Amino acid sequence: MTAKHIESFKTNRNQRISGFAAALFLGLAACPSPVFGLGIALPDQDAFATARGNAFVATANDPAAVFYNPAGISQLDGANVSLGAYGLVYNDRYSGPDGSVNAKTQWSAVPQMFSTYSLPKYNLTLGFGTYSPYGLRMNWPTTAPFLLAGETGQITYLRAAGIVSWQITHILSIAAGPNLNYSEADLKEFPGFVNHFRGRATDAGYSAGLLFHPGDQHYFGLTYRSATEMNYNGHATVPVPPFSANTAASADFHFPSTLAFGYSYRPCEKWNFESDVNWTDWSSLQTVQVSPLPEYLTFNWRPSWMLDFGVTRYLGSDWRISGGYMYSENSVPDAHFNPLVPDSDRHIFSLGVGKKFGRFSWDAAYQLAYGPPRTVGGDAYVTPDGKYEFISHAITINVGYHF
Repeated sequence: MTAKHIESFKTNRNQRISGFAAALFLGLAACPSPVFGLGIALPDQDAFATARGNAFVATANDPAAVFYNPAGISQLDGANVSLGAYGLVYNDRYSGPDGSVNAKTQWSAVPQMFSTYSLPKYNLTLGFGTYSPYGLRMNWPTTAPFLLAGETGQITYLRAAGIVSWQITHILSIAAGPNLNYSEADLKEFPGFVNHFRGRATDAGYSAGLLFHPGDQHYFGLTYRSATEMNYNGHATVPVPPFSANTAASADFHFPSTLAFGYSYRPCEKWNFESDVNWTDWSSLQTVQVSPLPEYLTFNWRPSWMLDFGVTRYLGSDWRISGGYMYSENSVPDAHFNPLVPDSDRHIFSLGVGKKFGRFSWDAAYQLAYGPPRTVGGDAYVTPDGKYEFISHAITINVGYHF
């Protein structure tokens, strides 16, 4: 390793590795088709719930309760299955002293499957679901005034969750169950330091829930999801001596625990109002080492809140219409903002319609998400001064069948 190489390595490695880690992190939770969710979280797992602004923790009356509140599946009899997909198109925009540029518009789709089976003799209900609880991908054009622009990559992130719900009394149900997470990273086109990273990771976690309804008009729900740790092990191409192609590499990321509380008010059979509060503990993501490199990357992310509000009006002939609003607080402090993870406060509006006919049901919803301009100052690293904006449009559809 020559003196020139050593000097270049010392001068640039911190910024380049930081950019590499951010790029790795941007894909950590993508599903088979990479997506961009609310910063990192992807709470849209059911068309009916999405139409209500995902205010569903205290309602949880379809198979997607496996995700929203596992205790809710005790409300379902017989066997039920729900299949759906959440598709969206999104775009980020940067404006600053060096001009304005739009990130490359992305179109993605997320599949979801949930099923339940009741055992009334034992007051138990079993549930199972496969879904993607997170999602993030970013691709700025090479004309963007960033140190790292034009990176591409994909990470598959899937979760399989099993649930057992016990209806203790007619007004109280509790539930819990394990989940298994699998992720595969394939990231390319990193200038200078890392050209290509590939790795795989698995981890197990669990979720739990409670549903309490002391009266026909009042329902309360509580959901907890455990933290998980993804240690990506694989290989990286690093064109800087003493490293070489196919250098063994790993990156250990901590996904947060979450806690959600919901209250549903139902003044009559035709109306359902709900408000939820969600807390995500992103403080678990502080530093990450990209091994074998002797570097610790600082994120210093912070816990964030999400507020959900929804309403459903039940009509004749088993039709229903819903509307909702969500506010998602950003988790990334200005001092560690990176355009590859352009998190911001988000306002999300949704509308939807659904119908039951016989053993079948369907729901469809439209969602508009907007992130107002976020101004980043000179204290942010690997980021030019300027404003970042976000907008997305999404359509989600579910079909269900009751056996």
